[in-house]
Amino acid sequence: MTRAVARIEVGAVERNCARLAVELGGESELCAVVKADGYGHGAEACAEAALAGGATRLAVATGAEAGRIGRRFPQVPLLTMGALTPEDLEDALAAGSEVAVWRDGFRDFLSARGRAQGRPVRVHVKHDSGMGRLGNPDPGEVLALARACAEDPQLDLAGVWTHFATADEPGSDFFDVQLERFTAVAAAIKAEFPGTIAHAANSAAVFRDRRSHFDMARCGIAVYGLDPFQGDPAERGLRPALSLRSYVADVKRFAAGESAGYGRTWRAPADTWVGVLPLGYGDGVRRGLSNDAEILIRGRRHPLVGTVSMDNVTVDLGPETEVEPGDEAVLIGEQGGETIRAEELARRLGTINYEVTCGISARVPRESA
Repeated sequence: MTRAVARIEVGAVERNCARLAVELGGESELCAVVKADGYGHGAEACAEAALAGGATRLAVATGAEAGRIGRRFPQVPLLTMGALTPEDLEDALAAGSEVAVWRDGFRDFLSARGRAQGRPVRVHVKHDSGMGRLGNPDPGEVLALARACAEDPQLDLAGVWTHFATADEPGSDFFDVQLERFTAVAAAIKAEFPGTIAHAANSAAVFRDRRSHFDMARCGIAVYGLDPFQGDPAERGLRPALSLRSYVADVKRFAAGESAGYGRTWRAPADTWVGVLPLGYGDGVRRGLSNDAEILIRGRRHPLVGTVSMDNVTVDLGPETEVEPGDEAVLIGEQGGETIRAEELARRLGTINYEVTCGISARVPRESA
């Protein structure tokens, strides 16, 4: 019995990357995004599996993440995509990471750091083609910044990039607007600096439009076998790598009208049996699933009833049950021919599968399977 465990099928990560490599057709590199501890799956084990599956680069968001991944995979090109404080930048550069730049002030700072460390800093100039977050939206200024980076002996112009806001919305025309904007910027920069790589596609864009592939695609959610469009991953040849499991700690007889959990939000409509599982929102089982989720036990779905607490949830097992203390319980994953996907929980919560797996807390151990 295990109180709570996230089991990671690293072979699924490897196969998902091989699937993405096929989609890219050998014409674009696959960069596996392993930020946020590999979207909650365990960054190092998943990075290793991704590289085995065909990824040639890795990407993270923070300096601390760069330090962890860069030390583990020193020979693999690494990109830190997020904004960096001076301390974060030191961590990223010490790990040999390439970094993003979109304004002259930070370019000057990077140049000074390159001089101080005795080797050029490799940079990727970011164009804000419509996401409205980090990046420069002015094409002329992006080109000027790329020229300044290329002419600076303390910097190496490694790439130009952007990020799509609506790639996962099939009906959105704004994807095409962003693609057109970035294509023009990338073409102008590559015409002057042919060795520069252009990259824009996330997982959704890889499946949506081959024009978005450019020289490299940065894939995150699909690496882990989750569907970027919030549907069934199997429809795109992906296999979820993560399952979240616990066990039945107790089985109790409830008379009609008896309640379970804080606030008495659920009362037994008739005599029934109730199972108690020893995990809760302290483990990432969101409180929003109270009275609105199902859990697999002995290969059957059972409704989660009552309010999710920090360390326990309760399950209605029905008027007759064979469930016993010690039985395995599956909150995400497969059991006995039944499957509960992260996408299902996301729909119930009104969110996306990314948040479901990233929200599994650090007190839940990750085990490679």
